[in-house]
Amino acid sequence: MRTIVLFFILGFSFKTWAQEMPQSSFILVLGVAQDGGYPHIGCQRNCCKMAWKDEKLRRNVVSLALVDPKTKKWWLFEATPDIKVQLQDFRKRTNEAYPYLPEGIFITHAHIGHYTGLMEFGREVMSTSSLKVYVLPKLKSFLEQNGPWSQLVKLNNINLITLSTDQPIDISNNKITAFTVPHRDEFSETAGFKIETPAKKYLFIPDVDKWSKWNKNIIDEVKKVDVAMIDATFYSNTELGNRPIAEVPHPLVTETEELFSKEDRNIKNKIFLIHFNHTNPLLWDPSTQKQVLKNGFNFAKQGQIFY
Repeated sequence: MRTIVLFFILGFSFKTWAQEMPQSSFILVLGVAQDGGYPHIGCQRNCCKMAWKDEKLRRNVVSLALVDPKTKKWWLFEATPDIKVQLQDFRKRTNEAYPYLPEGIFITHAHIGHYTGLMEFGREVMSTSSLKVYVLPKLKSFLEQNGPWSQLVKLNNINLITLSTDQPIDISNNKITAFTVPHRDEFSETAGFKIETPAKKYLFIPDVDKWSKWNKNIIDEVKKVDVAMIDATFYSNTELGNRPIAEVPHPLVTETEELFSKEDRNIKNKIFLIHFNHTNPLLWDPSTQKQVLKNGFNFAKQGQIFY
């Protein structure tokens, strides 16, 4: 009951569109899974078997929509492999009240779950014109210099806009600030985003190696916002049976819980875990989900609305 009451105090809502249409800027969660989605390609373990059988259990790769009802514009965060499903899902959930394409797309980094959806905007598919794509400098160079992405730039399907680290930009009635986090930066730097609407402040960090490697304090950063959607790729270090988990470092859910263990419950309640690997029981195990909620934390849900 305490958690439920806190949701209403903070002004979060999980109402359906049929019940109430938000009148101020809001965030809509379009995906919560790691780059491979859920279920995962080639996975025949019990964690995926249930999702192969039941489509209702499937989850898209992590993505958010920032929506401004006043200007009837919206922006997408991440161009995932599930982008065509997510654009259709956005259209359905908002009762077709907004343009099909976003006003722009903000991308964190060059790992397949976060940028490869851009291919849908090429001449083989939508052949868009000057769709704004906001990126940090190294990612911009990567897209300009490597095919097939370079063709999107050459044909003006996308218009790359360079972001500067820790420099906010204004979009409509909202403000977006990109910052860097430590990750496996093989092809580009890795960004996180602070999203500020007139009413709420959000933190979005779907990928990071370890909180201890970051030059900022994650506890302090969470305290500055109303909602923090942060990396929860793995629940524990025993999930990957076929490869060392050290090859893909992420802060374990248990590590994040321990890090915040001494904080007040109202700080923990700001955290909505996201970017779940298919092995992460937060995707499919009710007992694990209940335990995380009992510990004072939350987990993001596909279709969830924050306003």
